[in-house]
Amino acid sequence: MNSFVEFSRDIIEAEKLMISTFSVRPDEVLVVIPALNEATHIEACIRSIIESDPFCEGVKIAVADGGSTDGTQAIVDRMTREFPNIRLVDNPDKVQSAGINKAVSVVADKRTQIIVRCDAHAVYPEGYVRRVVETFAAHPEAGSVVGVLDSQGENCFQRASSWIVDTPLGSGGSAHRGGTESGWVDHGHHAGFRIEWFRHIGGYDASFSHNEDAEYDHRLGLAGGRVWLDAGLRTDYVMRPTPRGLWLQYWRYGRGRARTILKHRMKPRLRQMVPAVSLAIQLLCLLVALAWPPALGIPVFYFGALVATSVVAAYQMRSACGLWAGVAEFIIHNAWATGFLWQLAKGHRGK
Repeated sequence: MNSFVEFSRDIIEAEKLMISTFSVRPDEVLVVIPALNEATHIEACIRSIIESDPFCEGVKIAVADGGSTDGTQAIVDRMTREFPNIRLVDNPDKVQSAGINKAVSVVADKRTQIIVRCDAHAVYPEGYVRRVVETFAAHPEAGSVVGVLDSQGENCFQRASSWIVDTPLGSGGSAHRGGTESGWVDHGHHAGFRIEWFRHIGGYDASFSHNEDAEYDHRLGLAGGRVWLDAGLRTDYVMRPTPRGLWLQYWRYGRGRARTILKHRMKPRLRQMVPAVSLAIQLLCLLVALAWPPALGIPVFYFGALVATSVVAAYQMRSACGLWAGVAEFIIHNAWATGFLWQLAKGHRGK
């Protein structure tokens, strides 16, 4: 028993030593969690951050709540009494981009060096915040650090969606979707920022409800900043549980990407144009087929490819749940394309 107590004390002392010799102190780090109706997940998220690493006991944590009506604010308020380093920030604009900007302006002080962005519906692995800070220390030229999303789900549709989104068919080959290699990238899933860069380029564009991260990374690059992808910074991402939820999500993603392209007069990448061009061709073929039935060949081929995706997914997953993969693939492609084309038609400021 005594040896166990001594061992525990040694562990605690070692952790204190690591904290004391760390290049960035805990009070120089601000964790921001935007939230809206996250009563089911917010406590688990916060505890996964604080309780897994003594370093985070001294880190400032701001929950930017967009007016939750499900008890999220009450949960956070209760947790502030247990963890004095937590602060609840009101986000009247509701969207995540505005909430993060508000939290930084209200909670960050002259000591703050690093901002860590966390998602309310995620549970973070041990030492996640420390890993973000260490990555900045290892790459001092980085203005932003991004991580990798590992998609997952509980029901059949979520599991199939997770399978497809981590493949080039679902993500277009994005490095932050299930990737395994670290390196310099143009964009990724935001994990952290150097506050001087965040302030220098004006933070997020608060008019963006989606794709604010890609728009931020583009402005960072224009200003001379760089983005480092750390493949060791991995976050389990829970897919939308229903086809409707997935459709709305990717429709908004498509709109956000189009707004970024229009705002900065960017040239779309091939992987961004493929879904939009494909949708346009499919619709054109359906119209032409009214007068010339052979035009149905292209939509039929696409449908066959979706069926093949479902069969392959079911085989690789060893589960009939994989049969939903083709449905998820169709939604990801066409919801994104619909939102993209819709926003292009309405223009940058179109709502």
